[in-house]
Amino acid sequence: MKYLLGIDFGGGSSKVTLLDTHGNIAAQHAVEYPTAHPAPGACEQSPADWLSALCENTRAVLGAGFSASDILAVAIDSATHTAVLCDGEMTPLRPAIHWTDSRAQAEAEELRAEAGKRIFALTCHKPDTIWTLPQLLWLSRREPETMRALRHLFFEKDYIRYFLTGVWCTDYIEAEGSMLFDVTRGAWSAELAALCGVPLAALPPVVSPTDIVGAVTPGAAAKTGLLAGTPVVCGTTDTAMELFAAGAVGLGDTTVKLATAGRICVITDRAYPHRDLVNYSHIVKGLWYPGTATKAAASSLRWYRDTFGGNYRELDAAAAEIPVGAGGLLYHPYINGELTPFADPALCGSFTGIRSTHTKAHFTRAVLEGVALSLLHSKQTLAGIGVPAGRGAVLIGGGAKSPLWQKITADCLGMTLRLTESSDSSLGSAMLAGVAAGVFENPAAAAKRCVHETGTVTPDAENTAAYAKIFARYVRIAEALAPIYREETP
Repeated sequence: MKYLLGIDFGGGSSKVTLLDTHGNIAAQHAVEYPTAHPAPGACEQSPADWLSALCENTRAVLGAGFSASDILAVAIDSATHTAVLCDGEMTPLRPAIHWTDSRAQAEAEELRAEAGKRIFALTCHKPDTIWTLPQLLWLSRREPETMRALRHLFFEKDYIRYFLTGVWCTDYIEAEGSMLFDVTRGAWSAELAALCGVPLAALPPVVSPTDIVGAVTPGAAAKTGLLAGTPVVCGTTDTAMELFAAGAVGLGDTTVKLATAGRICVITDRAYPHRDLVNYSHIVKGLWYPGTATKAAASSLRWYRDTFGGNYRELDAAAAEIPVGAGGLLYHPYINGELTPFADPALCGSFTGIRSTHTKAHFTRAVLEGVALSLLHSKQTLAGIGVPAGRGAVLIGGGAKSPLWQKITADCLGMTLRLTESSDSSLGSAMLAGVAAGVFENPAAAAKRCVHETGTVTPDAENTAAYAKIFARYVRIAEALAPIYREETP
């Protein structure tokens, strides 16, 4: 049997999926890595931790009885917007600033004021802390020595792939996420790069996600257990691969994502430039996946778990005993600011409506419901803009593994949600490797063979009506607190 290896790097962990050529998952393995918060709003990760996770994951999968010689191709994906700045020797100059880092707030506001219309015209996005451009402008002012030493800019999955192959490049979807790429021309923009002082020579060549760009080197083979010479595909962003893993390859296909971030994405035949949307090209040429974004979805639950203790199974079981509405307790998941519909990094998370009768289980349920309510905000935003979404959607992301969160999300959105065997980005990357290697004729053929639906979650009309009333209060509280959070801190 021959296999395809997909490797994902998410907000706090890496996962690998080994896929056989018949479209069946043969093995999976995951490794967590830390995130540092050295200052308020800061969110950084060490590229060395990514490489350690890569090696542990590949060796674990191969150690389960599979031969490296049977792997036809490898593809990697990761969260976008996460830049790795390297010197002339390809050595990282500092920890990578994660896309959830919010320290570039002043720079984002400045860019909006001075060049916002031009940036939007070139990128379909308005400056915000999530994008690489404002982050690099922030760095240029606080760490000018780092920017002076910059010779090669990588994005997360590209740095990891360089470790495997020694080839420096990126793909067009990743490039679109940098705010340094002119989507109207499909090329890096000298105009945008100049705004943050990045020379064009420091930006990587741009290829297609399905391009085979290199092969595993002997040095990387010794560390990962992979066979030297194994073809390595460029790959792309984790959201693009989640869509692929969900089988979203046709017009109107819709996904609801419960991962580090939460997103609702719809496959369209054009971009929908709008302040409340994130627009990216699809791996299928000519298609796009405009979407909304909740900045802290599963990362809210992870923060809650890490801060207050417990494990996911225990937390879910306790929250399942609490009725809809969590006894009036509300959670706003703005712990890293919020994207849709505010696009405001100044917003903060909150629990409101706390009573002495509330238990930890109530707080857990409030977290799950608060994320779902934020996704309802996203759904209403899409409808208001006129993006043509389907009546149902595929539920994807790590949070989709929770039966309770599945039901809360379906009830809150009033949507039927389809479930698949795996919605992990690493499955999408394995499928992408198969397209690149010629195992699958095209993305549609890969989806037909590899995506296996396992069930549906239908909304309860009574619960949906209850959440609609709760949502109205949720919005009023968010709007009331926003001006307070926006006040300048002494």
